[in-house]
Amino acid sequence: MNFLPALLQNRCPQCRKGEIFKSTAYNLPHYTEMYEHCPHCGLKFEKEIGFFQGAMFVSYALNAAIVVGTFLAVYLFLGNPEAWIYVSAMLVTTFVLLPLNFRYSRALMLYLFGGINYQKNI
Repeated sequence: MNFLPALLQNRCPQCRKGEIFKSTAYNLPHYTEMYEHCPHCGLKFEKEIGFFQGAMFVSYALNAAIVVGTFLAVYLFLGNPEAWIYVSAMLVTTFVLLPLNFRYSRALMLYLFGGINYQKNI
């Protein structure tokens, strides 16, 4: 599996087959639960204590892109409405996409900063 599809499906960065998270993104009581090790290849996801604290910065960048995208969509489709419409749209979009933001920020952290190389033969 290629890099981007594996990342978008939240697959292990080493084997790209095992899942990182235990449940779906919108299973709200459990959307934060991760496997400690890859169910397929056994890779330990949290390389050191506090590794995923860096995902906060990735999450911040993703959320900034979401807010800017929402602003532009509202401006283009509604033709510069009142400020409360912008704010409402940004808040709703941010909260609706929160589980995806959480998951993709952690997956990006693993893929980009985890020091893990893809091994095709696993």
